[in-house]
Amino acid sequence: MPRSNDKPAVGWIGLGDQGTPMAQAIADNGYQLHVWARHPESLKALDGHAFIPHTSVAEMAAVSDVVGLCLRQDSDNVQVATDGGLLAAMRRGTVLVNHGTGLPQEARHLTELAAPYGVAVVDAPVAGGHAASYARQLTTIVGGDADVVHRLTPLFQTFSKTVIHIGEAGSGQYGKLFNNILMMMNHKNALDVLRLANGLDLPSPAMLQVLLSGSASSYALQAIGPSITASNVHHLVPLELIDVELFSGAVAALGDAARPVIDRATAGAEELDQLTAIVLG
Repeated sequence: MPRSNDKPAVGWIGLGDQGTPMAQAIADNGYQLHVWARHPESLKALDGHAFIPHTSVAEMAAVSDVVGLCLRQDSDNVQVATDGGLLAAMRRGTVLVNHGTGLPQEARHLTELAAPYGVAVVDAPVAGGHAASYARQLTTIVGGDADVVHRLTPLFQTFSKTVIHIGEAGSGQYGKLFNNILMMMNHKNALDVLRLANGLDLPSPAMLQVLLSGSASSYALQAIGPSITASNVHHLVPLELIDVELFSGAVAALGDAARPVIDRATAGAEELDQLTAIVLG
C-alpha cells in the first residue's frame, strides 16, 4: 500500500501493556502502521487507530521500513527474528528495533544475527511505566549506530518525552537496567525511612507529603498510587525481580562489586507491597 507521506512504514509485533500505547502513538502521528499479532484478538487494542493487519510475520516485514518488537523476553525476539522468518523477510537497509527489556549481551547477539541480512538493529527499551506510556511521556534509552538512531528519533518521539542515545548496541539495555535497579533501591530507602517514622508515631500521610514535596522526592515514591497500586503490586513484584536477575547477568563481569546494589534492589522489590501498604493506607 503506498504511503501518503515520507515517514517510514512501521511494522509492529507486541501489543501488551507497554506495546499497545506505543503502537497507538505511532499510528496517531501519521506513520503507516503494519501489525502482526500471534493472537488476532489482540488487534482490538488498536480499535480507533489507523493500522494495517497482516496474517504473517513475513507479509508484515516485507512492507516495513522499520519493525518494532515489544516482547517479553530476549528469547522471544530471537524466535521471531529467526524461526519466525522476520529477518529473512525484511529488506536490506531496514531497521529492527527491540523495545523490550533484556540483556545487553542478547541485544548484541540480535545485531549479529541481523547483519547477514543487511538489517540494522537498535535496542531501545523505554522507562516511565504504564501512566507515562499512555501520556506519551516515556524515556526511550537507545543503543546502536548513531546515524540509524538519528533517523529513528522522530519515530521514538511519538511516544517519548526524552530520547537518549547512550552508545553502541547493548548500551540501551544497560541504561534501562541501571535505571530500574536504582528505582528498586529507592523503594527500599523509602520503606526504611517510613518505617522509622512510624516507629515514632509520626503520621504517614503527613510524612509522605513532606517526602514527596521536598528534596527527598523520587519516582519510586511518586509512582505509588498512580502506577503502583494495591491491586497490581503483586503482579509487579515478580517483574521487578526479573529485572534484578537481568541486571545481575548484565554486570556479572564486575563480580562482587555489584553485590550490595543487587541485594538492596532485591529487598526493594520483595518488600514493594509493604511500601504500598504504608503509602496507600
